[in-house]
Amino acid sequence: MQKFISALVFAVLPISAMAADSYTIDPLHTFPNFTISHLGFSTMHGRFGKTSGKLMVDEAKHSGSVDITIDASSVNTGYVKRDDHLRSPDFLNAVEFPDITYKSTKVTIKGDPEDSATATVDGNLTISGVTKPVSLDVTRMHCGINPMDPKKQQHRCGFDAHTKIKRSDFGVTHFLPAIGDEMNIDLEVEAVRD
Repeated sequence: MQKFISALVFAVLPISAMAADSYTIDPLHTFPNFTISHLGFSTMHGRFGKTSGKLMVDEAKHSGSVDITIDASSVNTGYVKRDDHLRSPDFLNAVEFPDITYKSTKVTIKGDPEDSATATVDGNLTISGVTKPVSLDVTRMHCGINPMDPKKQQHRCGFDAHTKIKRSDFGVTHFLPAIGDEMNIDLEVEAVRD
């Protein structure tokens, strides 16, 4: 009987080790931000203050998934009048389309997330009701125990990612070409294991 139990434990262990971990995005440590040319004179910076979503990380298979929802009305460039205009139908149309979403279709992790890794994420970005394929270049990824947790039990996973899009691809064409078409988007994401 003891041999049977031992065999059962060893048979189950690889399945457990290969199971993907689920994480919930920490909105206090997640910052989608962007830059865009302003009249060709300077670079305007902005960010979104409200983000939610889930991550899945399968270290054994070097894969996972990303599902992020950004509150379009939380856009912040540091100037209230401009932010109100960005929420309007001229730009994000945040009343009709309150969510900006990104849903991965493929994640390829390179390296060990428990040490230091990078990744490529393919997925679909939806802005103002228009969905287009967009790839993220994850320049840094790390998973591990939160060092600030006094019990040393909370497991976190985070990444820094970059991409470029053309806002005109999403039907956002107001003030083109004076306000730039190409936008740099950076995502700094932290998530807590469920």
